[in-house]
Amino acid sequence: MSSSPSSDQQNQQPGLISGHAQLAKGVIVSTLGTATNSPAWKTSGEESREAGISEMKAASENRNRNSSEQGYGKVEEIAGRVTGCEGMEKEGKRGESGKGD
Repeated sequence: MSSSPSSDQQNQQPGLISGHAQLAKGVIVSTLGTATNSPAWKTSGEESREAGISEMKAASENRNRNSSEQGYGKVEEIAGRVTGCEGMEKEGKRGESGKGD
């Protein structure tokens, strides 16, 4: 038993940022598979891409259920712009507008 239950639970929680990283990895690997004519790489990349999309959807659903969590606001909005993810950008804007400044 090298890890505590709380760290295991944290590692299993879906996240928007890790989902985007998984999505980007999948796109890159799939593109490399296409460029090198490697069906295995292309399939692996497509699976990673789909896993990233699923993780982002789950993270968004978890956030919606936990309405007290405001997200990362401006940081998330900027990350959404950089990655081209409209959903992440909108969530960031929503998080910023929900703060009681």
